[in-house]
Amino acid sequence: MEFAFVDERVVQDTVEAMIRAIFKEVVGVDLADPFPRLTYEEAIRRYGSDKPDLRIALELVDIAGKVKHAEFKVFADAANNPVGRVVALRVPGGADLTRKQIDDLGAYVAKYGAKGLAWMRVDDRAKGREGINSPIAKFLDDATLASVLDAVGAASGDMVFFGAGSYKTVSDFMGALRIKVARDRGLVANTWTPLWVTDFPMFEYDAEAKRYVALHHPFTAPKVDDIADLTANAMIAVSRGYDMVLNGNEIGGGSIRIHRPDMQSAVFELLGIGAEEAQVKFGFLLEALKYGAPPHGGIAFGIDRIAALMAGTESIRDVIAFPKTTTAQDLMTQAPSLVADAQLKELHVRVVLPEKS
Repeated sequence: MEFAFVDERVVQDTVEAMIRAIFKEVVGVDLADPFPRLTYEEAIRRYGSDKPDLRIALELVDIAGKVKHAEFKVFADAANNPVGRVVALRVPGGADLTRKQIDDLGAYVAKYGAKGLAWMRVDDRAKGREGINSPIAKFLDDATLASVLDAVGAASGDMVFFGAGSYKTVSDFMGALRIKVARDRGLVANTWTPLWVTDFPMFEYDAEAKRYVALHHPFTAPKVDDIADLTANAMIAVSRGYDMVLNGNEIGGGSIRIHRPDMQSAVFELLGIGAEEAQVKFGFLLEALKYGAPPHGGIAFGIDRIAALMAGTESIRDVIAFPKTTTAQDLMTQAPSLVADAQLKELHVRVVLPEKS
């Protein structure tokens, strides 16, 4: 969907009303009115995800300020790193987790980049240190230990997990842990929780490619109108992008688009797309913008994902008419099929088959 002469709220309010009406008509569900809103920064900080599942009440708690001087080097190093993060996740009643279950969770978060999963079992909060069972408690003095437990609201019978490292990695694996623990322990409420996630970053830095990449897409407008400001502060630039999220699934994504040719060229430059390459790939767009495009924005919905949620299934394959296999084959139509030589000649395509051994 594309709208001319709109801002973010016009697009969001319009499609939110539509989605609310559709869910009411199709599955008899009354979605929140209005949808709650979170900025990208707040979503990552509290839930470790840009598509948080608000059916889960568990939240991440930043404790870097409390462990900067701790003897536990893993915590202290991350806490004193400008791009580091130290967080805690309280699992109510989680003290009954066995050591094997804890180890399994450690293996699970390793898939998301975790180098380890520190934990603290609160057997009896009233006993102070004596009521804590944890391999890391010995590295925290009494004041720090009490401060950390107070920060997360730990009570007797709880389990507290910790993550430390780079901000992004910690957010990723602790966000995944939050969902895993909640599902395993039946902490996911039986409800519908839509929300808007707004104010996405314009760019993220790809260390391997040594350049910025667009977090949404390269046509998303920045919040600032000044090109010099955008260029000087690209690392922290905020976009006018937004996502609609439902039960931990992104069901729609959109933005206010760039409508100025000079701003579009500047964004291309920041993404490592030089003037010559931009002309080859997007010359038609830059040329069109010179004639005066109206300020515009829009959104695209994942219809398959919405249908899967309504049908109560985890996989969108269950609601797609002709789902593909993992090798991209369509078993119903037998696609991909052989291409006739005449078709290849028409397109000037030559196929070189591998030599038989």
